[in-house]
Amino acid sequence: MMLPIAGVCSPDFRNRPGPGGSSNSHEQGAFSPMKSSRILLTLATACLLSYSTDVLAQGRPGAAPAAPAAGGGQKAGKEADLLPNDPVIVKKTGTFNGVSVNYTAELGWIPIREDGKVVAKMFYMYYSKNDVTDTSKRPLMLSFNGGPGTASVWMHLGFTGPRHVTYDDDGFQQKPPAGLEDNPHSILDVADIVYIDTIGTGFSRMVEGEDLHKFHGKLSDIQSVGDFFHTFVNKKDRWSSPKYIIGESYGTVRASGLVQSLQQRFQMWINGVILVSATDLNLERGPDVTHATGLPTKTATAWYHKQLPADLQSKPLREVLAEAEKFTMNEYLLALAKGDQLTAAERDSVATKFARYSGLSKEYVLQANLRVDFARHWKELLRDQRYTVGRLDTRYIGIDKDAAGERPEYSPELTDWNGPFGAAINKYLRSELKYNPDIQYNVWGNVRPWQQDEGTSVAEMLRSAMRDNPYLKVLVTGGYYDAACDYFNAIYTMNHLQPGGEFKDRYRFAWYESGHMMYLRKPDLKASNDDLRTFIKWSLEDIKDYPRKAKPRQ
Repeated sequence: MMLPIAGVCSPDFRNRPGPGGSSNSHEQGAFSPMKSSRILLTLATACLLSYSTDVLAQGRPGAAPAAPAAGGGQKAGKEADLLPNDPVIVKKTGTFNGVSVNYTAELGWIPIREDGKVVAKMFYMYYSKNDVTDTSKRPLMLSFNGGPGTASVWMHLGFTGPRHVTYDDDGFQQKPPAGLEDNPHSILDVADIVYIDTIGTGFSRMVEGEDLHKFHGKLSDIQSVGDFFHTFVNKKDRWSSPKYIIGESYGTVRASGLVQSLQQRFQMWINGVILVSATDLNLERGPDVTHATGLPTKTATAWYHKQLPADLQSKPLREVLAEAEKFTMNEYLLALAKGDQLTAAERDSVATKFARYSGLSKEYVLQANLRVDFARHWKELLRDQRYTVGRLDTRYIGIDKDAAGERPEYSPELTDWNGPFGAAINKYLRSELKYNPDIQYNVWGNVRPWQQDEGTSVAEMLRSAMRDNPYLKVLVTGGYYDAACDYFNAIYTMNHLQPGGEFKDRYRFAWYESGHMMYLRKPDLKASNDDLRTFIKWSLEDIKDYPRKAKPRQ
């Protein structure tokens, strides 16, 4: 019998067909109860879009800002002085979810202060619906990406914003230069959105003479973003608005810590947190758990590339994943826990099944002692074709110089994304919105070294925020083909956030047949925005029985 995993087998809000022709009820996109200032060139090892929180250290919740990271001390130049003093405001009209919306795009910066002194300028892009007389009925969403060290260009021009980078229907790059098109699925019909670039990314800069890396650490980063949002809410008079935080990849680390920080520092209660392509959130787990929870994503990858046995290959993806998830929790994880106490017969049985669900040979699995990490899978799966598969989106294939190695030499999906988004954000900000300072827009910023803040678990910060605010709800969403922030690992994290199960009715999952940026695939762009609308509506529903109210004894 399969171990109960909240959200894995719960009913869906809708059915959607995927690229493999499936149209089952628990599939892609199912929203089920329970996702240097230049591009870093070492793509295979950096892949900063999903910086591993395993190597991030952790500090107590609500701690003072971290000291500058070791090796810091570089001083900022005069770039911050080149930002316009006054916001740029543009009136626009768009149709989103079939609703015509007159809205304002505002681009500017908010000062980040330390002891009353301005030390940085944080750039923002704010979209608000015009002629709203009662902002208490209008949700406000704070949006950022991750890295750490990337600007909020990805969700801005890929997911929820009014304009969208042009890709083909499956989410793959078209020939350069990249184009821009209207995004008819943007959530601007139901919410205002403010996108921010964290310090050192986009147009956000430290002021002259300040330490470039003062805010480049887990806790100091959370503090600077919290300072921004508190000031922004004050300036825009949005204290009465329902508030949401959405972060992608490392942005899920920031979002999970930020919601508690806002509560503790400013008594600002948040209605909902959306974790897009969630990391492990520093939740403690052993390496065997990580190996085990990664198997279903390996299964999805092998299914996409048609490397599974014929009986599995003929099934819809979600049915295949259900089998892999069951094997993972009921057999594979237990086998890894046994270590050298595993019998020869048990080892052979597990290797046979792992090979079946991973697309690898049984001999290779045995040679790896049943522990095939993602890097090996990316290199081995299509080795006979001299291809590797992607990290952030395993649908992509790469071509290494050396086909005999153990790890891919680069990430083909990241190279596919950088060019179109870099061109699109510059065209959009500078040409369409007329915000054109004489500095580089850093799609990727120089944020190294990053302060690890050992001892701080943002999973615990999120848990305590949910404990303190019984109305706070969470949506976790992402792609089945994301091997950097793999979906079953995210499910494991949420299922262990409050192991007693008291919070399991306050979070939901939504998964899609895409990768890290699941919204690039056209069907999932619509589905994921629709799921955000559903989540907002759900998060604002009244609680029939307030959980803090004492119940009479029976």
